[in-house]
Amino acid sequence: MKQLSSVEVRQLFLAFFKSKGHSIEPSASLVPIEDPTLLWINSGVATLKKYFDGTVVPENPRITNAQKSIRTNDIENVGKTARHHTMFEMLGNFSIGDYFKKEAIHWAWELLTSEDWYALDKSKLYVTVYPEDTEARRIWHEEIGLPNESIIDIKDNFWDIGAGPCGPDSEIFYDRGQAFNDVAEDDPENYPGGENERYLEIWNLVFSEFNHTENHEYEPLPQKNIDTGMGLERMVSIFQDAPTNFETDLFLPIIHATEEMSKDKKYEDSTAIKTSFKVIADHVRAVSFAIGDGALPSNEGRGYVLRRLLRRAVMHGKKLGIDEAFLYKLVPVVGTIMESYYPEILEKQDFIQKIIKTEEERFHETINDGLQIITDLIGELKEEGKDTLLGKDIFKLYDTYGFPVELTEEMAEEEGLKVDHDGFEIEMTAQRDRARAARSTENSMNVQSAVLTDIKVNSEFIGYDKTIAEATLEIIIQHDEKQDSAAKDDAQLIFDVTPFYAEMGGQVADKGIIKTLEGNTVAKVVEVKKAPNGQALHFVELIGEVKTGQSYQLVVDQEMRAKIIKNHTVTHLLHRALKDVLGEHANQAGSLVSPGYLRFDFTHFEQVTPEELSQMEQIVNEKIWASLPVETVETDISTAKEMGAMALFGEKYGKEVRVVNIGGYSIELCGGVHVKNTSDIGIFKITSESGIGAGVRRIEAVTSKEAFEVLHEEEMALKEVAHLVKAPQLKEVVSKVTSLQEQLRELQKENEALSSKLANAEGDQIFKNIQDISGVKVIAEKVNVKDMNQLRQLADQWKQNNYSDILVLGTSQGDKVNLLAAMTKEMNEKGFKAGDLIKTIAPLVGGGGGGRPNMAQAGGKKPEGMEDALSAVLDWIKEK
Repeated sequence: MKQLSSVEVRQLFLAFFKSKGHSIEPSASLVPIEDPTLLWINSGVATLKKYFDGTVVPENPRITNAQKSIRTNDIENVGKTARHHTMFEMLGNFSIGDYFKKEAIHWAWELLTSEDWYALDKSKLYVTVYPEDTEARRIWHEEIGLPNESIIDIKDNFWDIGAGPCGPDSEIFYDRGQAFNDVAEDDPENYPGGENERYLEIWNLVFSEFNHTENHEYEPLPQKNIDTGMGLERMVSIFQDAPTNFETDLFLPIIHATEEMSKDKKYEDSTAIKTSFKVIADHVRAVSFAIGDGALPSNEGRGYVLRRLLRRAVMHGKKLGIDEAFLYKLVPVVGTIMESYYPEILEKQDFIQKIIKTEEERFHETINDGLQIITDLIGELKEEGKDTLLGKDIFKLYDTYGFPVELTEEMAEEEGLKVDHDGFEIEMTAQRDRARAARSTENSMNVQSAVLTDIKVNSEFIGYDKTIAEATLEIIIQHDEKQDSAAKDDAQLIFDVTPFYAEMGGQVADKGIIKTLEGNTVAKVVEVKKAPNGQALHFVELIGEVKTGQSYQLVVDQEMRAKIIKNHTVTHLLHRALKDVLGEHANQAGSLVSPGYLRFDFTHFEQVTPEELSQMEQIVNEKIWASLPVETVETDISTAKEMGAMALFGEKYGKEVRVVNIGGYSIELCGGVHVKNTSDIGIFKITSESGIGAGVRRIEAVTSKEAFEVLHEEEMALKEVAHLVKAPQLKEVVSKVTSLQEQLRELQKENEALSSKLANAEGDQIFKNIQDISGVKVIAEKVNVKDMNQLRQLADQWKQNNYSDILVLGTSQGDKVNLLAAMTKEMNEKGFKAGDLIKTIAPLVGGGGGGRPNMAQAGGKKPEGMEDALSAVLDWIKEK
């Protein structure tokens, strides 16, 4: 068998399908673009859904790719099994209504067995098929020549994710030999497709031929598709004769680099040590790629996943004796391994390392806190005679401090305690439900529409310099059918040319009207979108009759268009200003260009300061006032890149691209409509900046008239403030307010000083009221102080002067009650705990509380119960 590197396995796959007429689709970002149904890109087909559901018709119906993917539903298994990963590469070939089963099966066999390609031993290959898919079985047996005993029926071989395209699939397995078998010969799982290590699944061919409808019926697709997935890591393990995926050139360099930092721990030392090395190697790959694609650690969404992966890897580093930040040092190793196909890791190495190192150091600061919490919890449980660590406490350690569940479990078991797995799972399920609720409930893939997919007529956008044009009506679609004419209700129209901009790239669609050549309005254009084959699809409300083949005057709302293009051009200026002020990592992550305002989302790892916002605003306005020309040129993608054009985050570009150059300051690829000169924009004003997700910030801003209105409104508010603080001129407002704040601070200080004196005076009195209960000195009094803070001050005074063995104080303001209990160390040693006492008396004031053995506090809403609560202190002591 050939010995191939991971680079060669990937290159051969892509080269093979390129030789079969496929276009190689670049690996997309792990962060889904305009797909709210996914947290991560989790398969090769995930980035091609628009082709499979008919939303877009690809230039070439044959596509192949090597797609980086992330799946985290089995994160706890990473490192423990041979092939679980968080990030992996899926190699795939896809047909959108072109070839089907015959070609897919023949080409899969050719790639796997031909001496020119992978050259695997044919006798070691087995396939599984869906029992009802007799055609696939026939092709494998009669055309490929596989014996029937090498073709296994599996009833689960049907790929279906709900509404949308679906169909039977055929999995291909490689027999690694008896040496890899982990089950007995007579075990029912000892077959290709069973749960065993001998027969390794390497490729899945999905024959997408049905529409799974909303009514759960299966209808034939208008066009049948092929979707395949081959795991790169698995294939490499075969060609490198590796026991698991981790003993390949994709992971071993990371493991060896970690060994150098772990000093006395080596990969082969033990199963537990080997698991830690595997977890680190897997997680640092996933984290490096995810950060490179714009995701950042946080407490929510995909940022939460990153933080969990980082902290899990750090904890496994501690098991290897690594007590300092180390993961960031592995980023160059990851980058070097993947450089041939993913150069971006090394290109963004400094930024990725900075984020990882900061996160590691932050976690190291909290590790000791977390360990102390575990120790305290275990100590309290033992004192109370309990034997189980509660699920909610395990989850808090996991969620807040990033402690892996297994680590908490190990520590608890070492102390002879059990772990509440069920309670933890309840907390985890609730968190997953919250995460799902935060994502869109839209269908993951739409159902194909044959009507739109089959429309091939040409429709040219001529609206870059026109807002009125004469056009011939080519297509009318009404009630999901093509019509020759329509006179009422809503319809969708396609013209041979149009000045209407279809919603794309963040720019909203134009609105306007459609007239006859005689000037009669026949339709109102309410929306324009791209049809699957790229034509502008005009969504209209019909006022009169329209007929195909007739000419009409298409009139764009010019006032609306003028506002849109100002906001679009300024979005480009803002993007460049962001990078100038924050750094090149600040990439666009979404935008909205509307008539009234613009919204710009970008990747950044911390809040933007007011000073940075002011600087960006200043830069953009200076470019506006500099009257920079806005020039556009159409060219090929390579020439555009030579010009320094910036490609937008997540966008796919064809052979011909449009470059928008704003005076040499901002050069971007963009198909939108723009002003001719920046001076047309007038003025730019940022109205807000906020975080909208893990590592993603949002700026909202306005231009022109809307910017003036915002400034005018702020001026009116400032004049009102000037009037209230009696400032004769607006420029004196700041000094006047500063002076008033200083006066307020002085008054607050005086008030606090007087309150402390009153509290101390009251303390001098109450500390004399000592009662003796069976030899225990007790002070239990109501005091006239304002809050819990002053109760604690009195407790400090009590502790310093050793007035008694037990102190209980209560105060009330309105219907709010505060109680505090404190005890000496000697009383604690005798079994008296402040927490137990406070839990006994708090219900008498309508509240609850708790705390440490030496001090506890409670709140309540029943002032009339204060005397009973203080009397109960004496009863409690007597009982003890």
